[in-house]
Amino acid sequence: MRISLIGMSGCGKSRWSQQLEARGFKRYPCDDWIAARLFPTSAGSTDAIQLLGRWMGFPFEDGYAEREATYLRHEIAVLTEIVRELEGPAGDSCKNVVVDTTGSVVYAGEELLGRLQASTTLVHLATPPEVQGAMLADYLANPRPVLWRGIFTRERTETAEQALERCYSLLLTTREELYKRCADLTLEYQRRTAPGYGVEEFLRDIALAAAATKAQWAPGTSIREI
Repeated sequence: MRISLIGMSGCGKSRWSQQLEARGFKRYPCDDWIAARLFPTSAGSTDAIQLLGRWMGFPFEDGYAEREATYLRHEIAVLTEIVRELEGPAGDSCKNVVVDTTGSVVYAGEELLGRLQASTTLVHLATPPEVQGAMLADYLANPRPVLWRGIFTRERTETAEQALERCYSLLLTTREELYKRCADLTLEYQRRTAPGYGVEEFLRDIALAAAATKAQWAPGTSIREI
């Protein structure tokens, strides 16, 4: 199985990819590789998400736009490196692969995303509106490298946190549409957080969805109860 996990930052991509790695999958952790490029002396000594989150900061902070552009540039370079490996002989020798993409993978460009999709199955870990509040609270408490791409705005009467809360809803909605548009299949939040649902069920759902759609495949397929 060759899988790329896509979805909003904080949706569980790293957790699932680490569980797959423990089962023998070769894991490509994009944020770790980006951190290694940005902080060659610090990467590996601390959590890459925390390191990148502290560096990126929030969209209302000075210099955010420049850091956002720098991150995306390195993300595209890392993803290009991963895709080239998957397309080459080294990639062919790896039977089971999981690419732990960033939340901003949808901004990598149509050509690069197309190559990633040709090399792997894009599995979207959906984030429903009902968990938005918890995700925002976690983002505020533990900043992640989130690319806002101009969606953040601040009214004159708003505090920074009020503006962040208002715009986060729009960011989440916009991102979910982008993920669904490019994904091969979507794994719903309620499904993957159900009691007793583990990595075996996770892999079975993906395999069953792929098998069921071999004859008639439609991007954006949503996995419900199987």
